[in-house]
Amino acid sequence: MFNFKYKRHNYIYNSLVKLSRNTYFYKELKIDDKLENRVILIFAHLSIILNCLKNNSELNSISQEIYDNIFHNIENNLREIGHGDVTVNKKMKLFNQIFHDLLLKFINKKKERDITVKEMEKFLFINEKNNELSPKLLNYFKKYYDFCFDIINKNMLKELINFKY
Repeated sequence: MFNFKYKRHNYIYNSLVKLSRNTYFYKELKIDDKLENRVILIFAHLSIILNCLKNNSELNSISQEIYDNIFHNIENNLREIGHGDVTVNKKMKLFNQIFHDLLLKFINKKKERDITVKEMEKFLFINEKNNELSPKLLNYFKKYYDFCFDIINKNMLKELINFKY
């Protein structure tokens, strides 16, 4: 139905969607299971992947293709669930800002092999205050970060789906 320029990277999007649907986020951390939260979790995972690709000269060239594919998929999924053009454009603009903010914050922290979870929390749509969220979320993304850097090679992108927490 959709003819994406970088359709070959759909498996990456599908892997990120699967990671964002991990019940750990919704049952253990009690994050609201909403579309916006899932997209933000996709962005957090994608930020780590793009950071890994940036450090690998062989894979650096496909970063833009992956980015384009992810955003095309999100936009088309918003349209499929019934959002109109105006709503989709507003949400995509907001999502783009959130993603770039997360990516910049993550890149600035890369020397510490850490991410700014507090910054990510401010984007998550959470109804109740959860004081245990930060350490658990930080631990999850530290392990994901280490996982991505451990498998960095040409097969890295196909191995993303194997991350278990």
